[in-house]
Amino acid sequence: KTYIYRADSNYNLENYSESIKDYNKAIELNPNDFETYFKRAKAKYNLEYYYGAIADYTVAIELDPDDIDAYYMRGNTKFTLKDYSAAIKDFNEVIELNPDDIDAYYMRGVSKEKLGDNYGAVVDLTKAIELNPEDAGAYSNRGIAKENVGDLSGACDDWTKASSLGDEDATQWVKDQCN
Repeated sequence: KTYIYRADSNYNLENYSESIKDYNKAIELNPNDFETYFKRAKAKYNLEYYYGAIADYTVAIELDPDDIDAYYMRGNTKFTLKDYSAAIKDFNEVIELNPDDIDAYYMRGVSKEKLGDNYGAVVDLTKAIELNPEDAGAYSNRGIAKENVGDLSGACDDWTKASSLGDEDATQWVKDQCN
């Protein structure tokens, strides 16, 4: 426990390298502790050790296959690495475990848009908007996907809504493309 307390303190102070050292010691003492792998993964992510973070999230998932946060964070890390197909698989797991997870629909939608699946992106971002109608980013990104499939009118509607919710990029897109 001492290692975990010190690791957590270092993590909170953004001393991620030091926190990893203590998480390593804690894992040596208890190699089956989900939380320690999860926390070490977050520290690795913050140091941009993305593959190490993915490895730790994977062990965490093996230890607790129903933990939504581990799937989400692993998917987010894969997204950061631009491995959008792999990210989508993790976001699928999150949605299977929690069909109302706004962030998973949002990230899966953006991942699909990055892969050129704009229709799939529109579906997922629409679901994210249904779950949180005040999400400017979902409107903005759905507008991008709509523009990509030739629906500029729909894109402008989404960007106008995103703009009204404070998205400055969307405000500019409305000025540039929607007059």
